[in-house]
Amino acid sequence: MNDSDFMRQALELAKKGEGFVEPNPMVGCVLVRDGQVIGQGYHTQYGNVHAEVEAIRSAKTDLTGATCYVTLEPCSHYGKTPPCVQAILQTGIQRVVVAMRDPNPDVNGRGIQILQEAGLDVTEHVLEKESRWLNAPYLTLLEKNRPWIHAKWAMTLDGRLATKTHDSRWISGEESRKIVHQLRSRMDAIVIGSGTAMHDDPMLTVRLDESDRLGNRVPCRVVLGDISPESQLVRTAREVPVLIVAATNDLQKIRQWEASGCEFLQFSRHNSIWMLLDNFAERRWTHVLVEGGRKVFGQFFDSECIDEVHAFLAPKLIGGESAIPVIGGEGLEKMSFATLLESPEFKIVGQDIYVRGRIT
Repeated sequence: MNDSDFMRQALELAKKGEGFVEPNPMVGCVLVRDGQVIGQGYHTQYGNVHAEVEAIRSAKTDLTGATCYVTLEPCSHYGKTPPCVQAILQTGIQRVVVAMRDPNPDVNGRGIQILQEAGLDVTEHVLEKESRWLNAPYLTLLEKNRPWIHAKWAMTLDGRLATKTHDSRWISGEESRKIVHQLRSRMDAIVIGSGTAMHDDPMLTVRLDESDRLGNRVPCRVVLGDISPESQLVRTAREVPVLIVAATNDLQKIRQWEASGCEFLQFSRHNSIWMLLDNFAERRWTHVLVEGGRKVFGQFFDSECIDEVHAFLAPKLIGGESAIPVIGGEGLEKMSFATLLESPEFKIVGQDIYVRGRIT
């Protein structure tokens, strides 16, 4: 086995932290000596020790002369945990193979520099593309100052979110809805528009047994626009956070929202989605799920800030010119301009087709 093989093992380990480590990156580490793996670990949860320390602790033998394969540059600063470079230097490890540098300003090459100055052999850029793909949400937060935006919808074969009366329960089947709840369990926030809030009166909570969850998040429920103080979202705001983003100056309604436990953010109709995403970034939200409706999807699509799509296609037809389409907004002028998904995945879920992919 070569460097790429061991790094690939480290990347597979790193994936296990998805939904638990954010806003930190997913990181995996494999320790090797004489071609044999003698320790391995991954960052399991935000605030817990990092992958390198997990791997060192797992080793049942002396690490002198070993090689450390890690998917992200070891940290060099004190944060929730001590610097990983110090843990490595105390073991006798002689070589460190790194997939990519950490663009975090507190690291950004300093970890590699410390290791090299201590006399360790450091090899960089092994499966860097794969590492960047894995941690695209983390990198988006650092490099673009916004969260990774997931867009999720269920639609009929004729491309509708709801009937002309706005009835949408249920387009997709129970198996698809379980996947949606699993997706929510990895999110920092779920975004809908005031129209969806009014017509569906949703809860937007994660309703799964602990064993079925894919993350430990309790996503904040975000409504873009006005919302009734009698809605389920407002009435449960003290149990699960609610952020109302609206242009209203109605002090009575604002006081009602806040008295119920909602956070209110005044947001002019002239403000852009990008300004909203700046606010999300300040909260260190890494994953945000947009669940509709068509106007909200249109705003995010026209702003070119949807990163990943989760679409559930149900074998149903509802017809009607007034039925609700998926994406509103201005849209694109030519088919040649169409937005493409990179390496999309297709999965049969009950009677539905689940399409997932990142936007190129």
